[in-house]
Amino acid sequence: MTTVVPSSMSISKIDKEKGVIDSSTELDAGALFVLQSRGSWIHCGFHLTTSIVGPVIFSLPFALALLGWVPGVLIVTLAALVTFYAYNLLSAVLEHHEKLGKRQIRFRDMARDILGPGWGKFFVGPLQFSICYGAVIACTLLGGQSLKFIYLLYNSNGTMQLYQFIIIFGAATLFLAQMPSFHSLRHINLFSLILCLAYSACVAAGSIHTGKSKNAPSKDYSIKGSQENQFFGAINAISIISTTYASGIIPEIQATIAPPIKGKMFKGLCMCYAVIVSTYFSVGISGYWSFGNRAQPTILANFMGNRQPLLPRWFLLLTNIFTLMQVTAIALVSPIPYHL
Repeated sequence: MTTVVPSSMSISKIDKEKGVIDSSTELDAGALFVLQSRGSWIHCGFHLTTSIVGPVIFSLPFALALLGWVPGVLIVTLAALVTFYAYNLLSAVLEHHEKLGKRQIRFRDMARDILGPGWGKFFVGPLQFSICYGAVIACTLLGGQSLKFIYLLYNSNGTMQLYQFIIIFGAATLFLAQMPSFHSLRHINLFSLILCLAYSACVAAGSIHTGKSKNAPSKDYSIKGSQENQFFGAINAISIISTTYASGIIPEIQATIAPPIKGKMFKGLCMCYAVIVSTYFSVGISGYWSFGNRAQPTILANFMGNRQPLLPRWFLLLTNIFTLMQVTAIALVSPIPYHL
């Protein structure tokens, strides 16, 4: 059961139970949601994977098509190394401040302590709200589109409209969002981890099958367009790759770890990045190998072909079901940074 703490209770009153030291901070609703310090490093890995890995990786073949083989693979690798180091460094800073008696459980807390109270309240808060607002809308739209795609595969003459599927998906996530704490999402996020491995394996297998089939599209790995278009395309590709890595919510996830937390976040990051390496590189490389510079902004569009799908309908249906269910988990995790 989830321990309910009155919102007026200061953190100092539960420092023995939760491992929190700062006595000057009042527990608001956001802190109560995040601060359930019962998780292990394995749970941390589940949360991190869900917050970072998502269907946006279906755009990696398109990003490689804008960069080419060597620059594309190099930038994907470099982004993994840089973000892993940055996340681990942020985790170490949080551990250090906790030892000094200042446990920071959210980005707003970090901004308040490091930059001053005004930055946390008037800059970081609105910035996080806008990012999370956009992420929730994007997840809801993507979930509705996946539902409609599944519906049309099952009933090609169906009359239901996209907005109806968006409402259905939004209602489902609204129901699941009643979870009492971040820690209570650990089972959903474990399922999310399995799902992202599943749909990545499906996409990689589908790309290899398509690339080796008799109807395989012609492969051209040259970069299309003029020099100006190639330049702006490279910037677009780098932004896509950066976005796929840049969703880790380290303070909120670290706040769910049972004390002592030393070393647990690093293990969780290693688990998360093992999933990242296996999914990002398999999807990106196999998709680009199969379709070359014809890779679409989402690799699933390539599988649909011009007139008929390049893969069996049941296979596309299964891949979209996996994607839909994982998007549901992402939609639950995305707004967590704004529990402020």
